[in-house]
Amino acid sequence: MSNKEVRAELAHLMRRAGFGATREELDRYEAMGYEAAVEELIDPPSDMPAGEMALLLRYMPGCLLPGGVPLPGQYNWMYNMITTQRPLEEKMALFWHHVFATGNSKVDNCDQMLEQLVMFRKYGMGNYREMLVQLSKNPAMIYWLDNNENHRDAVNENWGRELLELFSMGVSNYTEVDVREASRAFTGWTIMPKLPRQPFGRFPWAFEYLPEDHDEGEKTFLGYTGNFNGEDIIDIVVKEPATARFICRHLYNFFVADEVQVPAWTIEPARDEEALDMMMTAFEESGYEMKAVLQVMFNSDWFKNARYSKIKSPAEVVASTLRLVGTYRTPEPSIPDIGPQPGYMGQSLLDPPSVEGWYTGSEWINSGSLLARINFVADRVADTSLPGVQSIVNDMKSAGVSTPEELLEASLEHMGYLEVSDETRQQLLDHAKAEGNMDWTNEDATSTRVGEMLALVGATTEYQFG
Repeated sequence: MSNKEVRAELAHLMRRAGFGATREELDRYEAMGYEAAVEELIDPPSDMPAGEMALLLRYMPGCLLPGGVPLPGQYNWMYNMITTQRPLEEKMALFWHHVFATGNSKVDNCDQMLEQLVMFRKYGMGNYREMLVQLSKNPAMIYWLDNNENHRDAVNENWGRELLELFSMGVSNYTEVDVREASRAFTGWTIMPKLPRQPFGRFPWAFEYLPEDHDEGEKTFLGYTGNFNGEDIIDIVVKEPATARFICRHLYNFFVADEVQVPAWTIEPARDEEALDMMMTAFEESGYEMKAVLQVMFNSDWFKNARYSKIKSPAEVVASTLRLVGTYRTPEPSIPDIGPQPGYMGQSLLDPPSVEGWYTGSEWINSGSLLARINFVADRVADTSLPGVQSIVNDMKSAGVSTPEELLEASLEHMGYLEVSDETRQQLLDHAKAEGNMDWTNEDATSTRVGEMLALVGATTEYQFG
């Protein structure tokens, strides 16, 4: 395998397992080797920190406890995506936010939404059973799906239904009786009363189990009978083959290649049944460990060969572009502006449209969102004052990039070792040839040419795909 192909493979890994990689980061991963890079992503050293939260809070303390306003929470999270040295951990938090969709539109407490993100980071690459237990106790989720209104003598089925339909097994794998019985098992799982907010602002929510409000009666769930509590229901659910298939199909859709939308999964086969079988085997044989599934997935040939088969989510577009251009590595005064950017493209972080999360793949693209995506990338990669773009320009100058062909190849490499179609390549080359060879004696004009070419590459299908 050529050096260029090795780097292209690593760039693909980092687009999927993180938010892209700069040339310097690819240098480090190349020195390690692909499998070692996967190991570090899955199990990062303790001295590799997540986002620079201490620095952010020094300048923007309001983004730690935003209250009911989602914007500070949104730029809090975007800053973490940009600065983290544990990219897969942050990517898994984004994955679980999509699967376990919870929205501030109802919760109206962004403090608790950020606390839920902390939970996703802590448990997101661990055991799936433990993830479900923690989710069941998460105050934002309890309020979002009304389990604080689920009482021994007045059962509310919202949480029990979504646990089965959207968080574990998927539709058609349980009955309405199962929904009712699961809901009974989660009676008494609620939110502790808290102090009134004035004069010190909002106090945090906390989970509370009220045994006097729990239904102690016998329950029959998925063929099992007993005096079940919530954890008993989860123990039964995780053993179901439907659960392994549902979660692994979500992982495939998020990390490997776009699937049909979730409601069609009961009638449409998986895009790659063999790949799904490998993931399910790892999931079940490991005792539901997410790291085991991720390791099998990232090291597989079908993952390595799945380039440009997944449209980036808006959050990925924003985070990967900002990492590439090297901005917001420190809390700049304009940092609140980056929070709502994914929302302009159809993905308002911390505020999904419903408990189903977002429809992905081609659903990300319409005439308005496509324009927003392209313009966002172009405005940044064409800005030669940004440190990451300056680094790209300097690298091209040092490498002696001269001809239009060399300019195009260097631009494709810096934007992620992209392989574009013949038609796209010719159009990009025609643009590069219009101004002839590079004239590094006029550095301002030449830098502008580099920025223009990067912007054109950012508008390609290949860049907009993961």
